[in-house]
Amino acid sequence: MISVIIPTYKSPDALDLCLRSAIEGQNHQNQIIVVVDGFYDINKEVLEKWAEHIDVLNMEENVGLCRGTNLGVYNAQYDKILIINDDNVLPQFWDTRLEEIWVEGAVISPNQIEPFPSIFEQFVIKNLGRDPKTFDLEAFWKFDQNISQNKIEECGSTPPLFMNKYDYLRVGGWDENYELGMVADWDFFLKCQLSGLKMIRTWNCHFYHFSQISTNGEKRQQAEQNGHEYAKYKWGNYIKHNPINNLKYIN
Repeated sequence: MISVIIPTYKSPDALDLCLRSAIEGQNHQNQIIVVVDGFYDINKEVLEKWAEHIDVLNMEENVGLCRGTNLGVYNAQYDKILIINDDNVLPQFWDTRLEEIWVEGAVISPNQIEPFPSIFEQFVIKNLGRDPKTFDLEAFWKFDQNISQNKIEECGSTPPLFMNKYDYLRVGGWDENYELGMVADWDFFLKCQLSGLKMIRTWNCHFYHFSQISTNGEKRQQAEQNGHEYAKYKWGNYIKHNPINNLKYIN
């Protein structure tokens, strides 16, 4: 069994699709924790729709992505945790497919499908939709089944992440000082690498990612710049990214 942690903010349409895919696509009754980072009323209709299938952690005020995620992990009932964004769509049978490739002492990144190219060379670029309201879930499930393969490589270090709760806690989870959570994932993966965890990617299932529905524009760009400066302050240099194996490093 898996505890799924889904931080959410102001994207009820994306959250609705995310929860539908998680609930209708699972083989077992996993724990699904929705961390509502303020703005409960905006998400209320969606939360009530799926109420019997989810645990809701209502922050009541905006505490930030990192703190919200950490608190969600603290409330996880199972050792295996899956942290995803509310703008992710889960593949069919995601729970059993992930458990098939479970590795102790590892951070497992299921590969992603995104509509536009990014710095992550392993991602599948396929525009299956930009609007959660009209997204064809069954078509995505079929596409994922067609492209998935029994392939695992040590080139993880990208969300979503599937790992042991106690490994997450041992490395300190997300650093809550990163604004909007920008660069916090690079910081987290660097900590995991330095603690000796393997950074694994699996192609046996793919998660769709709408990409930055909640945090677009100048505010996001400024937060990312601030995040890199905070990382430099913390580590003594900027965190850098190796595009071949996705490992994070500092000079």
